[in-house]
Amino acid sequence: MRPASTSLKKSVKSVSPADTQPTSRTESAGLAPDGLIKEDKLGLDTIYVQAKRWQNLVHRPEVQKFAGALQGKRSRKGVFITTSAFSEGAIEYAAAIESRIVLIDGEQLALLMIDHGVGVATQKVYEVKRVDLDYFSEEV
Repeated sequence: MRPASTSLKKSVKSVSPADTQPTSRTESAGLAPDGLIKEDKLGLDTIYVQAKRWQNLVHRPEVQKFAGALQGKRSRKGVFITTSAFSEGAIEYAAAIESRIVLIDGEQLALLMIDHGVGVATQKVYEVKRVDLDYFSEEV
């Protein structure tokens, strides 16, 4: 079975037109981001990604740790993905700080995965037919 953070990062890579790379767990003393997205070829602006498979709510302290890791990387943008949901406090905190942190919960993640064909399989394909008007215009 594939680790959750690997699957989640693959989902982010599929929706991002920019260069997406994993990061090393030893890169920072605090909470190490799982990956980064370079918004341009020179890497002048980066978005750090934190992906977690959780069953319980993600609370404010986890988002604060991620915000601190962003500060340590001199980054102002991040995406925090979870398979569960975020507490009201976590959502309010992310909205209030100067750094831009996008929170993606399990429901949003599932919709993104479906939209971009990541981690999903086609179950049924429906055929839609229309009347071919040229069929009736031919002479016998």
